Amino acid sequence: MLSVLRIVRACVLLAGLLTVSAHGADKIRVVTTTTDLKALTEAVGGGLVEVDALARGNQNPHDLEVRPSLMVKVRRADVLVLNGLELDQWADVVVQGANNPKVIPGAPGRVDASAGILVLEVPKTRVDRSMGDVHPVGNPHYSLDPGLAPAVTANILDGLVRVAPEYRAMFERNRTEFLGRVEQALRGWSATLAPFKGAPVVVYHTQWAYLLTRFGLTQVGTIEERPGIPPTPGHLAKLIQLMKEDKVQVVIVEPWSDYKLAERIAQEGGARALLLATGVGAVKGAETYLDAIDYNVKTLAQALR
Repeated sequence: MLSVLRIVRACVLLAGLLTVSAHGADKIRVVTTTTDLKALTEAVGGGLVEVDALARGNQNPHDLEVRPSLMVKVRRADVLVLNGLELDQWADVVVQGANNPKVIPGAPGRVDASAGILVLEVPKTRVDRSMGDVHPVGNPHYSLDPGLAPAVTANILDGLVRVAPEYRAMFERNRTEFLGRVEQALRGWSATLAPFKGAPVVVYHTQWAYLLTRFGLTQVGTIEERPGIPPTPGHLAKLIQLMKEDKVQVVIVEPWSDYKLAERIAQEGGARALLLATGVGAVKGAETYLDAIDYNVKTLAQALR
């Protein structure tokens, strides 16, 4: 009788292991357009998701080259998480080439992570190409503001629940735990930058509005006179003069921008050029979402002292 019970227990254990194994092999396949969204999706989905980002952290997400390899990734996806606000319009071409009905516009597996956020820098006039790469619907770089993590992860949660409603409780638990860590970190970051509230900064590209607004820093100028268009000597001369008058200490640069130019402008204007993380993986030391924000906050605080 004892042997029979042992056999039964062994069979039950084996069945459980097989179930876990099968479940592990049947993860929800998610593709995101950026590494920030990849990190936030992994935070919500936990071990139930397998996430791949189309753009690397140090790539300019405005104009990513569409390659067949990207279409292959999207073809296999159950969920596609988009940045939205026209940052990743190239993803429409990828989706068309992927021929995956799960992630076409209106499909349950398609997520716009920007839904419901308060968009900054929305143009008040009609936008045309002469203005450069101005985003007609506003600044799309919201993921650099950790205070928007609740809204962004809520959109991701909704998308995951649409395709796998049986895991809602797990997704909600993961999200709550992650947001607790974000909230705690945000208190520390706010305290770190509080002494520099109102400090003037110059940026290369209009990438940093959400980060600067969150922590009370003031953007007074840009190296690009118009987004995506190389600056003229006249514009740079005026910018340097402005930096001297406003006592600007910091010029923020993206990994794909002309760092040497930014460094020269910073030196002539009496400031320092700072290469900040535009997202997860953009620079060394920004391997996670919290690490990326932490890197930016500490780098800014050190330069502003």
